Amino acid sequence: MRLEVSCKDRLGITQDVLDILLEYEIDLRGIEIDEAGKIFLNFPNIEFEEFQHLMPKLRLLNGIEDVKTTPFMPTEREQYQLQALLKTLPEPVFSVDAKGKIILVNDQVLSNLSVVKEDLIGSDITEVLKGFNILKWLETKPSESNAQRVRFLEQDYLLDMLPVKVPNSDGTDVFAGAVFLLKSEFRLGQQLSVFQQTIADSFVSIQTNSKAMKQLVKDAKRMAELDNPILIFGETGSGKRAIANACQKASRRQGKVYLSLNCIGLSEEQAQTALFGSSNVSDNTGLLQGARNGTILLEEVGELPIRTQAKLLRIITSEQSFNIRILATTQKDLGLLMEQGLFRQDLFYYLSELSLVLPPLRERKADIPPLMDKFIQQYCFQLGRKPPQMTKSCIEYLQTYPWPGNVKQCKHALYKALTLLEGDELTKVDFKLPTSVQTNSVIADEFEGSLDEEVKRFEKDILMRLYPIYPSSRQLAKKLGLSHTAIANKLRDYGINKKSP
Repeated sequence: MRLEVSCKDRLGITQDVLDILLEYEIDLRGIEIDEAGKIFLNFPNIEFEEFQHLMPKLRLLNGIEDVKTTPFMPTEREQYQLQALLKTLPEPVFSVDAKGKIILVNDQVLSNLSVVKEDLIGSDITEVLKGFNILKWLETKPSESNAQRVRFLEQDYLLDMLPVKVPNSDGTDVFAGAVFLLKSEFRLGQQLSVFQQTIADSFVSIQTNSKAMKQLVKDAKRMAELDNPILIFGETGSGKRAIANACQKASRRQGKVYLSLNCIGLSEEQAQTALFGSSNVSDNTGLLQGARNGTILLEEVGELPIRTQAKLLRIITSEQSFNIRILATTQKDLGLLMEQGLFRQDLFYYLSELSLVLPPLRERKADIPPLMDKFIQQYCFQLGRKPPQMTKSCIEYLQTYPWPGNVKQCKHALYKALTLLEGDELTKVDFKLPTSVQTNSVIADEFEGSLDEEVKRFEKDILMRLYPIYPSSRQLAKKLGLSHTAIANKLRDYGINKKSP
């Protein structure tokens, strides 16, 4: 029989409980006191009549709040949980004392060695594990886990060595031994293979608390399943590459070749060599040849030299193409580049058959707290420190900050704050962010004409910039929250269509 006694923290209350058990001549098998102050008692079953008298007497003690039966003691539960874990683990597991004597093994060890448990307990761990001086490691009383290559049954294994520490009364830890977990090369290969497999939802790592991001991910999932090119618009650091990678992993070409090219700063010659290869170097076939039947990501495609654009379009649309899906990203206004003759319209229309517009971080404030929590966990794991809490005022400050560098700036600012943090709480003072951000005026400081004329000029400019991204009146109407008829009329009035420069 086991009892759980809830009580107040009073000096001598445990002794009072034990005195009652002694009065009833109960043979106590075990007693435990947890951190919450509960007393757990383990004793043989007693007659019901005696039990009826015992329970009220315990409840009458000063400081006792409740007494009830419990199916197990806390340590019993932990013991059975540990046994269940060891029994189901497919890897051999040893537990040794500080001298290297085996005190516990799981069924996998006994099965591999073809021995009974009694023959193994008490023997030296060095009798079964070779190739590394385990006893010398134990003599150092290690505080950190370690991994070594060892021989077990004449085969190579990875040995995870996990020190076991027991808290002492003075607040220090006493080294009590270690737990050894063995992994075979085959088992490691299995785990690595699973780790490299694409997760069911490739977009799961993208924060979608905000309405804008939920809609973007919903659209991206649909587009990823198709085989058409996707053009992703977004400010610097907003996560365009992350969206492109998620689209590729969710596509039919997942598992096939996936290559990328950052177009920023490429000369004409560099761009053509990277994409099409070099006739002077026999083994340089270029990305198009290398990604045959796969996918290419063109980062910042607006930077691609104009003559390379023409050649790229000619090759990927030819009858003898390489069967490549193109994903592209840009932070530039491609409509403006087309007006300036720096980007080809035909390439734009090819790439933007499907398009996504990634909202900047300042327009999805609901994503900032979970993003911060995610990065805090990642960076604190790298830095080997306990994750700090963020104050309410800190969160509010981060949500009101405009983040001109978007998610990338957010990550860098947080990493710097964590590396310099001395306490266990993050405040807005810990974030060293620029106090002001330059913004562009909607209209020129001086303009001629009436207010109505300026509003129309601004309206036309918005429509001209957005129409290439949403190349149908219905898509554009949905984006701007207007009716299809209203947008169609405005496009006609301003002479905006697919042939517009």
